[in-house]
Amino acid sequence: MKLFIYLLIYFLLVFIIRSIWLKLKTGVNPIAFNKTDDAHGYNGKVFTVISFLELFIVGIYAFKIEWYKYLLPFWYLENDTLSKVGWGFLILSLIVVWIAQSQMANSWRIGIDEKNKTKLVTKGLFSISRNPVFLGIMIANIGLFLVIPNAFTLLITSLSIISINTQIRLEEKYLGREFGNDYLEYVKKVRRWI
Repeated sequence: MKLFIYLLIYFLLVFIIRSIWLKLKTGVNPIAFNKTDDAHGYNGKVFTVISFLELFIVGIYAFKIEWYKYLLPFWYLENDTLSKVGWGFLILSLIVVWIAQSQMANSWRIGIDEKNKTKLVTKGLFSISRNPVFLGIMIANIGLFLVIPNAFTLLITSLSIISINTQIRLEEKYLGREFGNDYLEYVKKVRRWI
């Protein structure tokens, strides 16, 4: 049950409250995935599927434990040590994502927003990683797998890694066009991950 509550708080803080707050503050909808069938629009759909799959799997674990066996658990990975490491990752993820989003301030978006101009953020966590929000989300997915290791949380982690890496490359092209030499200089100084 506590994992389900954590996941709800996570989604509430880093997606819902953050989106509403930014919309009220700037008038800009931070959810910028398009509805087309190009790579960007498709990736937005994949993110949505991953999010609902996470809620569904954790919901089964929390409320229908007798169904958990159908998720093909990796029983040999179910132990207190890995579970504690997983919880550490989940908490670390929330902290990293929240700080990174706060440092992006009005520039934070979910997806690529070509309509509204933003600033290139290079300070704080962005001086260590070019993608601390995505890094935090990947840490959360690994943490989820360690807390409830099964075929579906492994699938979520795998899909997330592929989808995030695709999104990063799409965003890098956009940022290169948008910020030119400033972005190229930033890329030379700061790595994609850490």
